[in-house]
Amino acid sequence: MVSNKKNLKTSSHPAPSFFLTWVKRIGVLSVLVLLCGWLDTIKDRWYIFDPDFLHELQVAAIDASPNDTAGMIKHIVSNLTETYPDNKIHVNTHEEWVFNNAGGAMGAMYIIHASITEYLIIFGTPLGTEGHSGLHTADDYFHILSGEQWAFRPGALEMERYTPGMVHLMPRGVAKQYKMHKGCWAMEYARGWIPLMLPFGFADGFTSTLDVPTLYNTARITGREIISNLLRGKI
Repeated sequence: MVSNKKNLKTSSHPAPSFFLTWVKRIGVLSVLVLLCGWLDTIKDRWYIFDPDFLHELQVAAIDASPNDTAGMIKHIVSNLTETYPDNKIHVNTHEEWVFNNAGGAMGAMYIIHASITEYLIIFGTPLGTEGHSGLHTADDYFHILSGEQWAFRPGALEMERYTPGMVHLMPRGVAKQYKMHKGCWAMEYARGWIPLMLPFGFADGFTSTLDVPTLYNTARITGREIISNLLRGKI
């Protein structure tokens, strides 16, 4: 007689519990949140630039080269290279200008310094532009060198007006509409988590202008400066 026996396959490894899977995910997320929160409390130890010094440098550059934006930029860069030794941070002395389209506004920028926690650039336009400032994880100091910048927040019925020698401070988490008039140039300093600002700076290039050379050069220069400063121990 031939007996038919069914082979019953049993698994020695039961399917992972849905509940345990989500507990692990929540645990990992909680650790990341706590880590980011802790890093945010100590990020100031990596700052090199002092806002008061930069404001003094802004005023000195305007006084040294009135009505000459190119002269102001040269004054700023030469003083930075004297103040901050090359073994401490890298100051980009080569004027590599690239377009910057962000929040609907368009101008050109020259990256003087970029690291994980700080950047310093010259930004502006001889034509004028306006748009959304972005909502950022860094404090942004806009030092006006020439021309005028206007700004306002929702609920404000009067505009803010910034002229040469003034500093427009945008605390992190604050968004505004801003307008740079014809011939407005500024030294912009941001301190905070700079990589989290980059998607805003690149978004228009991917979704609107499709300017691949500008995207490439912006990424190349920014990445080069951040890595150069990391090699110097500057986060």
